[in-house]
Amino acid sequence: MHELVEFAVEKALELGAEYAEARFEEHSGVNIVMKNGNPEGVGIRADRGIGVRVLVNGGMGFASTNILTKESVSEAVKKAIKLAKAASKVRNIPIKFSEERFHEVYYEVRMKKDFRDYSGEEKMKYLRLIEEEVLNSGIKVPMRFLSYQDWIAHKYFVNNEGAKVESVIPRVSITYNLVVFEEGQVEQAPFVQTAFTGGLELIERAEPWKRALNDVKALQRLIKEGKKPPEGKVDVVISPEVAGIAVHESVGHPYEADRIFGREAAQAGESFVKPDMLGERIGSEAVTVIEDPTIPNSWGFYLYDDEGVKACPRYLIKEGIITEFLMNREYAYYLGTHSNAAARAINYDREPIVRMANTYLAPGDYSFEELIEDVKLGVYMVSFNEWNIDDRRYQQRYIGREAYLIENGEIKHPVRRPILEITTKGLWSSVDAVGKDVEFYPGTCGKGEPGQGVPVWMGGASARLRDVVLRR
Repeated sequence: MHELVEFAVEKALELGAEYAEARFEEHSGVNIVMKNGNPEGVGIRADRGIGVRVLVNGGMGFASTNILTKESVSEAVKKAIKLAKAASKVRNIPIKFSEERFHEVYYEVRMKKDFRDYSGEEKMKYLRLIEEEVLNSGIKVPMRFLSYQDWIAHKYFVNNEGAKVESVIPRVSITYNLVVFEEGQVEQAPFVQTAFTGGLELIERAEPWKRALNDVKALQRLIKEGKKPPEGKVDVVISPEVAGIAVHESVGHPYEADRIFGREAAQAGESFVKPDMLGERIGSEAVTVIEDPTIPNSWGFYLYDDEGVKACPRYLIKEGIITEFLMNREYAYYLGTHSNAAARAINYDREPIVRMANTYLAPGDYSFEELIEDVKLGVYMVSFNEWNIDDRRYQQRYIGREAYLIENGEIKHPVRRPILEITTKGLWSSVDAVGKDVEFYPGTCGKGEPGQGVPVWMGGASARLRDVVLRR
């Protein structure tokens, strides 16, 4: 495998590439599904191959193969060279990459409980624990979709500038969709996920079955006790889950440099952010948003990106000021800086593009009690059922699932589907206090053409929004 990857780079240079990289990637794992207590089967994931990317005369070409022979790899290199030459003829501005310091390194995420050592039946026990907790609650939950997934990603990346990066990263997750039926009404917790980079010990420590029980209890209470939320200007306290989707959608995506420069417009959307907005105020001094792939055991974890650049925390917003974009080497060159290691590909047959990893609202100094103590009238939004945001990532809407009235500093009864409609600048400018505690929630972030769904974490601390318009 190592020899083939290095051969691909050497072959590309021999054929006239100014820059060449090759990436071997292999995935192996299982997926187990259970519906209403009945196992629905086991899926096996097993794929591997090599992707090659080159620059020729300012044009870029990418090709891949899953036949791991010198002949097939050579053909993939020739195809990438041909595509790059064709691209160079239609580009007005040649593609160039930023200068970076590269390493020869191997890293691996160790598992205390290696999921490869456990049978499908042993893994299914985690789903059965959710079933037991939910059914023993006495709450009517007529629809229960549960899934378990694990896989190991083995990568080896080489370029002609000195990078040799090999990694072994295991990932494991449990997802559930639960529907509660009570008093002729239906509420649901749609596709709630618990996910980590690491082994089964992390699932056991997180105890998603207890979270599932709390979810169905909250949904039952919403049906029985839920009332209409207040309308008009009120204070809103958002949980780490809601803060997480907000930073992901209204900070992470619009700060992706390929969106800012227009490449993503036809594929996934645009951005209200412009290159000259670095240093502009977008939020209050209480707001700092960090993007960090290096958080241990995080769902979006990596130490080197898919261009071989060493990862680090990225401060997208610092004390309300736009300070950094998410960049790969191409856009770092345009901005006259270095890449901050945001290039990711979901598999060997996908080109690395600018992506998020773990995006979060940095913690502040407030306890939860302090966040709500002087709220005369407001809503505490714990989770969401739905969110919407425009292509430019500026106009957005979040609809609460579990939410509660705040009155004179106290949490009161549940409220049904409070709707927060707000602009990105309005959202982050309205934050006057941020909590101390940080929580993360996993997701799969989609982008690109062909599509690439990469694992990410989103979250952070709770935050208080002052005088924002709430609808119902």
